[in-house]
Amino acid sequence: MHELSITQSVLNIALEAARDAGASRIMAIDLVVGDLSSIVDDSVQFYFDMLSRETPAAGAILRFRRQPAHATCRDCGHGYVISVPLAVSCPACGGEHLSVTGGREFRVESIEVSDASDSPS
Repeated sequence: MHELSITQSVLNIALEAARDAGASRIMAIDLVVGDLSSIVDDSVQFYFDMLSRETPAAGAILRFRRQPAHATCRDCGHGYVISVPLAVSCPACGGEHLSVTGGREFRVESIEVSDASDSPS
């Protein structure tokens, strides 16, 4: 259910950015989502569709770009991409001293807007 509050934040950010840019409509929002963030794209889309009704963001497209997590073995130095469920040992040497980086991101990367003069004639 944490997607509801996250989605409300995304909508607020997009509406503020559109207002600051003098745009009348939000066309698309690009989101970066880490593979380890536990955020479900379909849930964010569902809540966005619900929350954005009757706002300049109604009908906007959400584009999700998944960001992988990486692990580095502190025993042998091997680096590799990881996913859920997390392996508890290095695939190269079997070592269990791993450093995990990335994969927890969630951010608005860009917002595509239009104004009244952008509409087709």
